Amino acid sequence: MTAVVDGQVTVGSVTDLTPGEGRTYVVNGRQIAVFLLADGTVRAMDAVCPHKAGPLADGQIDGAVVTCPLHQYAFRFDTGACTTDTVAPVRVYPAAVQGGDVVVRL
Repeated sequence: MTAVVDGQVTVGSVTDLTPGEGRTYVVNGRQIAVFLLADGTVRAMDAVCPHKAGPLADGQIDGAVVTCPLHQYAFRFDTGACTTDTVAPVRVYPAAVQGGDVVVRL
């Protein structure tokens, strides 16, 4: 189990991530998708699409959004808002690389 300290959690090493792809981590029973963007920054959001529970970590990254692989709903990394329909937003989390680890603030 991953420990949350002062509202943040280290989910893993940045070397576990592939640029342009996502990976799902479980934190306190919640699935969180973490993405390593081409510019080296990381983004984090809920890993489950609110439409039909698609795996957002497996989605296509296109600039500032990730597109769910099941039904093509796109969600913004900064706000979690769906840009393609009126689907509920996903929760986004501040994320950063610190000392080679990916840290997510809950």
